[in-house]
Amino acid sequence: MDRHWIKHYPGHVNPHPDIPGLTVVDRFHEACTVHGSRPALAGLGTTMTFSQLQQHADEFTSWLQQSGFERGERIAIMLPNILPYPVCFFGALQGGYVVVNCNPLYTVRELTHQLADSGAKVIVVLENFAHVVQQVLPATQIEKVIVVSLGDLHGFKAPLVNLVARHVKHLVPAWDIDGHVLFGTVLKQGHSPHPRPVALTRDDIALLQYTGGTTGTSKGAILTHGNLAAHEALLEAWAMPSLQAMKDDGTVAMAIMPLYHISALMLVLVPSILHGVCCVLIANPRALDDLIKTMQHYRIGILSGINTLYNALLNHPDILKVDLTALRLCTAGGSATQHSVNERWHALTGMHICEGYGMSEASGALTVNRTDNVHFTGTGGMPLPLTDISIRDDAGQPLPLGTPGEVCAKGPQVMRGYWNRPEESAAALTADGFLRTGDIGYLDDTGLLHLVDRKKDMILVSGFNVFPNEVEEVLAMLPGVMEAAVIGVEDERSGEAVCAIVVPRDQSLTKDDVARHCRANLAPYKCPHIIEMQDTLPKTPVGKILRRALREQWMQRPH
Repeated sequence: MDRHWIKHYPGHVNPHPDIPGLTVVDRFHEACTVHGSRPALAGLGTTMTFSQLQQHADEFTSWLQQSGFERGERIAIMLPNILPYPVCFFGALQGGYVVVNCNPLYTVRELTHQLADSGAKVIVVLENFAHVVQQVLPATQIEKVIVVSLGDLHGFKAPLVNLVARHVKHLVPAWDIDGHVLFGTVLKQGHSPHPRPVALTRDDIALLQYTGGTTGTSKGAILTHGNLAAHEALLEAWAMPSLQAMKDDGTVAMAIMPLYHISALMLVLVPSILHGVCCVLIANPRALDDLIKTMQHYRIGILSGINTLYNALLNHPDILKVDLTALRLCTAGGSATQHSVNERWHALTGMHICEGYGMSEASGALTVNRTDNVHFTGTGGMPLPLTDISIRDDAGQPLPLGTPGEVCAKGPQVMRGYWNRPEESAAALTADGFLRTGDIGYLDDTGLLHLVDRKKDMILVSGFNVFPNEVEEVLAMLPGVMEAAVIGVEDERSGEAVCAIVVPRDQSLTKDDVARHCRANLAPYKCPHIIEMQDTLPKTPVGKILRRALREQWMQRPH
């Protein structure tokens, strides 16, 4: 197909980069050898060098091999952003095992489904969440439970860290799992012998990355070592100047979003490690005071988040105490970044927020904006090299530029299919190899992908399509609005009505203020018919506003 966007690429981007034969594991080994004494990771006040990361990853691999687990078996990791996560991630991959990322906040129902569906044999879990694992074990194939404490890999500080977590903050509910193994024991037992080398191919499965489950039962996207290697090669072709400069000047990348999420894993942790850049792990990004204090200790080169995170940072009184002068790249994805948030961020830092678009099924990114900080586009950016974006109608036919339709994507980073879901895989992947994303958008004549909304979130008002993102963008322009969400609710007269749920900055904002603002900025059919004020909005663990939960709350209310 015609990749008309290539002529609008930044000058440094090779539109046809070679995908190296090396896997991410090969490049991990290379990085640890070349940058051995440099800091690779930092978290909770402790730094780990590249040599130490390689050593601990080897110990983890060796323990799995000694315990009789075979390559290809699934290893579940249920950890927040703490030092053991990269150790387990790279240790599992280099042993030929398949990583299954698990959200530590999953309920018993959610975790049972994911572990049973993946057939995981081992789970690594932070002790804070071990009581949940204890309840799901009978319904899974788990043979070994490795329990991590917050103090693990923190040396002499470990007893104090664990004391505070267990007995001061009471973060560790009681649990009792027969035959569990402590993470520290795993590393000791795996210290010798050295792990057996495993020859990996590009077709070997690296990850079962489960979709968020916000649209129903979660599914495991099959991502191969070839997918991961291609994704990193395409990302490097796009952002190499920033990555190279960070390695040279010693600035760090902040992993604020959870690593069990594909974007933080593949757009922050993995590229940082492969390029010799220290990655700072933030265990609990919701603790904004602690996050701000941590940010004050580093020269930050890359900051990655979502709209709600940038908004929260901007609203924090101590953000001015953070040195943001070394920033080279501020990225966002997962949900639309509002123009008002970018304007405030640019005024504070001189940096525009660089949005991208992607998903678990694409190993992370499909499209990205320019990284040279020219301007904010409010779009998903241009397709990465070797990536095709096709906008199609309901019959699967391509639509002309500027016409909204379903965003379909093809590239070497796109998944093989869904784990044990042949019918859903066939529905998601077209006959000509395109992934049907379920998102509505259009391409303009410069190749920028304008995302309109999720298909399922579109509101039909008297035959007119209303996209919540547009209305939310307008609501965010009103100074008294902290954040807002828009949903469609049943209406006898118009079929559906627009309902706005607003979190005000203070009590001075009224519903009339909101209504007037919307009437001044939106066509009548797009204006909220219902306006509700709330103190908070339900969000996913990564901070995306859960419109589905708002719809459920609305349906449960008496009307």
